[in-house]
Amino acid sequence: MNETTKNEIKHTMTPDKSKSNTKHTAQLWLRSLGPGLVTAALVFGPSKMTITSKLGADYGFQLLWIVVIATFFMIIFTGMTNRIGLSTTKSLLHIIRERWGKGISVAVGLGVFFVATSFQSGNAVGVGISIAEINGTSATPWIILFTIIGIGLLFLKDLYKVLEKLMIVMIVLMLFAFVTTLFFIKPDITGIVDGFIPRIPSESVGLVIAFFASCFSIVGAFYQAYLVQEKRKLRTSPDQHGNSNIIGILLLGFMSAMVMIAAAAVLHADGITVTNALDMAKALEPIFGGYASYIFLLGLFGASFSSLIGNATIGGTLLGDAFGISRALDTKVIRFFIALVMVIGSVIAIVFGKMPLELIVMAQSVTIFLVPFIGIAIYLISSDPRIMGYQVNNTVTKIWGIIGLMILILLAVRNLQELFF
Repeated sequence: MNETTKNEIKHTMTPDKSKSNTKHTAQLWLRSLGPGLVTAALVFGPSKMTITSKLGADYGFQLLWIVVIATFFMIIFTGMTNRIGLSTTKSLLHIIRERWGKGISVAVGLGVFFVATSFQSGNAVGVGISIAEINGTSATPWIILFTIIGIGLLFLKDLYKVLEKLMIVMIVLMLFAFVTTLFFIKPDITGIVDGFIPRIPSESVGLVIAFFASCFSIVGAFYQAYLVQEKRKLRTSPDQHGNSNIIGILLLGFMSAMVMIAAAAVLHADGITVTNALDMAKALEPIFGGYASYIFLLGLFGASFSSLIGNATIGGTLLGDAFGISRALDTKVIRFFIALVMVIGSVIAIVFGKMPLELIVMAQSVTIFLVPFIGIAIYLISSDPRIMGYQVNNTVTKIWGIIGLMILILLAVRNLQELFF
């Protein structure tokens, strides 16, 4: 056997390392998307679906453009917190405590905890009615059952892995439900395109503020840093540039747009008023049959259950970190705080039976008073080279960050006028 033949055989038997490396890199990239996908899933809850549905039902396609704006600034700020999570092992509240004192840190942590608890009842109601409507039963036993399941998940090992996989499943479920719903509806493409031309219809300011508070979620962006640090513990994320948030937040915007388009095509055309996300499912049934209604209810379940777990996780984690107790998901005290948020939310849901749209809009609007302070803290920390190193905000990010903060402050001022003057 000559030397050439030996080399050919050796080349044939040697694995193609380039293909293997490419496959491995792709797998690592997919794993790195986890924190962004989790943030998207926990932000897209039933209250957000309700507000988005009402925007479509009341104003048709006219406010689609605000989805783009809110999604863009959510990408900017989750990018900041993503890079904070990569740049330091200290939590955001720990850094705030060092820079501005314990009082500010406690105020932010408690504020987020109370906001999370206030929305938890809406998540519990969403889970209950989505299943109850499918099988014609009371929502109460389903609220109890899925709260118990949610608390049960806290006892599993590696809670972050469980949270990440659960949220990915819920996002896939929501995407299936909403894309299929649009397939049934076949909305007007010309109307959709026209909806991306900026305008603010009269009397829509309150809902626009509530939508920005839910989609451009500074609380969700804040928690992104914690998710990235939990992910880093697993040593599986290759992302060292703070870009893993983009796909998840784009999905958040995409799902918001689909719900608004569906509401505009079905509810606005017939002048149907929205009081909760369930109205959309009920409106679909007489037009497209029970299957269309059930498919949308699956999307509502996905949004509700993901937020039931994720929202409670935010509240419980930041409560523990605010007092310097712990922030790790696998500690008993944090799991207890998470379970506490779930239980409180479920009790409120069962006692009151439902969360009316007015309360959802009010709760979302009130958060706008808290988020400018959180947004400023995120901006200042991510712009500090001593903390961030090479991950510090670049000039473009700083400019867009300032614009985002100005929007949050203006919305807070306008919200103050809407609520009290």
